[in-house]
Amino acid sequence: MSAKTKCAKCAVGFRVTHNVAIGATIYFGSHESDRQIKEIAETFAEAHGLGMATILWCYTRNEAFETKDNDHHSSADLTGQANHLGVTIQADIIKQKLPNTNYGFKNLQFGKYDDEMYENLTTDHPIDLCRFQVANCYMGKIGLVNSGGGSKGASDMDEAITTAVINKRAGGSGLILGRKAFQRPFSEGVELLQTIQQVYLEDKITVA
Repeated sequence: MSAKTKCAKCAVGFRVTHNVAIGATIYFGSHESDRQIKEIAETFAEAHGLGMATILWCYTRNEAFETKDNDHHSSADLTGQANHLGVTIQADIIKQKLPNTNYGFKNLQFGKYDDEMYENLTTDHPIDLCRFQVANCYMGKIGLVNSGGGSKGASDMDEAITTAVINKRAGGSGLILGRKAFQRPFSEGVELLQTIQQVYLEDKITVA
């Protein structure tokens, strides 16, 4: 039995009282990404065989993605491709940074792309950039959860609400904002989390 299989079986040992899912991170584009993809694909397959859900932190990491003019680590096309790879190795939920730019493949001359990706499938609007990420998750069949980012203080509430609205209107499934919630007084953290919950419960906030 491989170490990865043992890991999944050990995790399911606590399933009755604790675990019903396992999570992992792949840094697509990093030096270790080939190994990470292979090992996590095997582990996710084993986890599904044990009846567990799988969650993938699906981040891009490569020094070449950042140039003196642009930082494409959160580019819609690069993160979208990472999402696609994540769902093909059986992730049930994808966690991804909210995109704030595009044209990574085109500007970096990295991989293959078609101009229609940028001209017909998305725009520069934040909701459309996030929608491109959702489209790369089997057209939303696999849930996309965006990260809420680090805590910046007074602006955290506004930023979290904005990110939640963008994610929901793009067809996403949720928001993870632990650092924004937990790096502040308890009552303020609870208020922030409850406010974000209301965004997803509000029927007037619909898919754009």
